[in-house]
This record gives sequence, C-alpha cells and structure tokens, in this order.
Amino acid sequence: MSRKVLEAMNEQMNFELYSGYIYLSMASYFESESLRGFAHWMKVQFEEEKGHAMRFYSYLLERGFKPVFESIPRPKESWSSPLDAFEDALEHERKVTSRIWALVDLARSEGDKASERFLDWFVNEQVEEEAGVQLVVDLLKKVEDNVGGLLYLDSELGKRER
Repeated sequence: MSRKVLEAMNEQMNFELYSGYIYLSMASYFESESLRGFAHWMKVQFEEEKGHAMRFYSYLLERGFKPVFESIPRPKESWSSPLDAFEDALEHERKVTSRIWALVDLARSEGDKASERFLDWFVNEQVEEEAGVQLVVDLLKKVEDNVGGLLYLDSELGKRER
C-alpha cells in the first residue's frame, strides 16, 4: 500500500467516525423533538457508520498498518425540521460517495488492487445509503406539514432494523 493510499484510508476511517457523530447528533435533535422513531433511525445509522470505520480499521491492520485517529469535528446540533435534517443527511451521504469514488480512483492509480477490491463493498454500500436517505426525504416532502403523516412516518422509521 502506498503512502498516499494509506493516508487516504486513515482519513476515510476518521470521516466515517465523523459521519457517525453527525447521525448521533441528528438522533439527539429528534429526541428533543419527541420524534423517537426518527431518532431510532439515526441511531441505527450511527451504528452503521461506526461499522464502516471499523472495516477501514481492520483492513489497515490486515495490511500491516496502524490506524491513526484524528480529532473529530463537532457536528451541527439542530435543524429547522425533520426534512432539513434528512436533506443534510442526503448531502452528507453524497459527500461520502464522492470520497469513496476518489479512494477507488487513487487505489487504481497506485496499482493497489487489494484496496480497490476492498473499496468495492463501500461503492455498493453508498448506493444503498443514498437510496435509503432519499426515500425518507421524498416521504417527508409528501407529508409536508401534516402532523398525522409525520407521526405515522415516525412510527415507521422506528421499526428500522438495519
């Protein structure tokens, strides 16, 4: 693994931890709004992001490198609405996707086939991540200011298992 790929992998591991912080902060926001189903959805997302970071952690160790941890920036703490929060989440997932694609391009340019194969999982995962958040954004737009619809959606999001 080249120094460039190693540094980029460590950066992404830390970015995945930051992603988890964002979703946990969103969970806190939803709890403060008494939307426990939305909060649950975000807590599940936090666990996923933590799992993504651990994939990078384990991969670096398997390749004989020590994962390096950086400071994690403080995430945003409040949003104007559930839709605002989920639109931020969608924007963030798109940023993660672009970072993963850049990592794939870097691994390819450095001739690191093992890292390129490792990153395939993340390429596929990001399709699922963006689609899941986009679905909630679309549903929130349909609900608009309908309290009954929002509470129904809250109940449905509370059933998320993964």
